Amino acid sequence: MKILYICTHNRCRSILGEAISNHLGKGKLEARSAGSSPVGEVHPRSIQYLQEKGISTEGLISQSWDEHEAFEPDVVFTVCDSAAKETCPVWFGKSIQVHWGLPDPSKLEGTEQEIKSAFYAVMATIEQRVKAMLALDLENMSEVELKQALERIGEQN
Repeated sequence: MKILYICTHNRCRSILGEAISNHLGKGKLEARSAGSSPVGEVHPRSIQYLQEKGISTEGLISQSWDEHEAFEPDVVFTVCDSAAKETCPVWFGKSIQVHWGLPDPSKLEGTEQEIKSAFYAVMATIEQRVKAMLALDLENMSEVELKQALERIGEQN
């Protein structure tokens, strides 16, 4: 299954979703990430905390969703509220679109431990959601069933 995570700036939450999905998916999932207004760099703490958890950061870049039209994702997850409200490219119409909102740990101000805890909490939420998705019978679900199941996962975790 091909997954595209979308966040406005594609520097934190969508990057975490891409890396964690590829790590847990072990070839069953092919995840990428992009933004509607990418900043052009991945947040350094995203890289740091992924590496601390033993998750590959190879190939992670901040890029526009226009770069992924040929990818033809099966599912597009928006992970920030502003991206969920944006007008998506027409080619997303071929994909199941689901909003899996996540708080933005990169905007948190506080001690290093508070910031790390916020990143780890978001990463744990993504891990729970991806594991729940992998537990579904992905090959035998209709698009409607899959969309409903993915929406339920996003509401629970």
